[in-house]
Amino acid sequence: MNKNKTVSFYTLGCRLNQAETALIEESFIQAGYQVVPFSKQADMCIINSCTVTDKGDADCRKTVRRYKRLNPKGNVAVVGCYSQVAADEVSNIPGVNLVVGNREKMELASLLNDIDLNQAQPQILKESLKKEDSFVINITNANQAKVRANLKIQDGCDFFCSYCIIPFARGRAYSRKMDNLLEEANQLVENGHQELVLTGINVGTYNYNSQSFLDVIKELEKIPALKRIRISSIENTTFNEDLLEYMVGSEKLCSYLHLPLQSGSNGILKKMNRKYNTEQFTRILEKAVKIVPDITIGTDVIVGFPGEKDEMFEETYRYLKKSPFAYFHVFSYSDRSLAKASKFKNKIDQDTIKKRSTILRELGKSKKEEHYRKQIGKTLNVLFEQKKNNCWTGHNENFILVKTSSEENLKNKFKKVKITHIKDETAVGIIV
Repeated sequence: MNKNKTVSFYTLGCRLNQAETALIEESFIQAGYQVVPFSKQADMCIINSCTVTDKGDADCRKTVRRYKRLNPKGNVAVVGCYSQVAADEVSNIPGVNLVVGNREKMELASLLNDIDLNQAQPQILKESLKKEDSFVINITNANQAKVRANLKIQDGCDFFCSYCIIPFARGRAYSRKMDNLLEEANQLVENGHQELVLTGINVGTYNYNSQSFLDVIKELEKIPALKRIRISSIENTTFNEDLLEYMVGSEKLCSYLHLPLQSGSNGILKKMNRKYNTEQFTRILEKAVKIVPDITIGTDVIVGFPGEKDEMFEETYRYLKKSPFAYFHVFSYSDRSLAKASKFKNKIDQDTIKKRSTILRELGKSKKEEHYRKQIGKTLNVLFEQKKNNCWTGHNENFILVKTSSEENLKNKFKKVKITHIKDETAVGIIV
């Protein structure tokens, strides 16, 4: 056992990474380690990395430096996507002792028993990502620090968008065995989690023994103490009206969708190798708004894709402005060496990308404020998550961020809140 050893964790990137870090952390606890905060002294720090953009890579290097400043004698293991696609580069980061790929990282607690971390050169544990039909996760005592727990149901992607490195970092799409994910879901609920967020790389492609993504939701709904099921992000081409119809009649599936658009220009969408055009995307949006009352829809958009002319950017701006998005995340395009778009000509300069990003973020801010102002006067059912600056914050089923003051400990509790006004992109209200 390792009861005298300490370990800390740091997660970069997506919600799937957060879900996986929670599972890795639990495996270390079961192996006898004591988990401590990142800012404290520890024998080892495990950094779960992201490589979607060059900023993700830079953030990983920065996190290693930060940890070594805090803890010069501590060991560092960089695991996940950055390690999978650029193991040699990661091994050259000063302070790194161990580089671990995506498949191996889930078994790291046991693998450490046979690893000497004192070698001159960092060790690399990384195999090629072979095509798998399904996977299971070793579950011990599923629990997560956050109120809304992430549940990994799927991994990998077969879409190969021209800007994206994820198929190389995560492999081809494969799904988690249904009984295995339900086992973890039940444990999470038994440990007090009332909302589960379904995560993966391309969750809508879930397919295990002819069971679909909608089947996952139907099975989860059977867990009595589970109050909410939320979809983290889903491609518009991977579901149909059945999901929307089910959302309307469900007492647990949240009226919320995050649908990545990436561009409002059909010319750019084609170069991105996306599986739709704006007309098809619009039809999905129209159906969602028509079928699901008060639905909140968010999206992602990439700025500065190679060849994005001014008029193409204007198409994206107009599309975002007229569409029923409540918010959007704006990402600056960056070359990924394994992605097809890295070879494209007509790259956009960084100043232009920065200016365009600012324009879209300002639009996004106004869209979000408009959406939030529609909540004034309404009474929302809020699951509170944390106390910050003497106020409790949480989300309702439509993913509206709500703030209220209360002397009561509201963590992981549902309360009805009447919204009185909007402040700092938050709906403020009083408990009724």
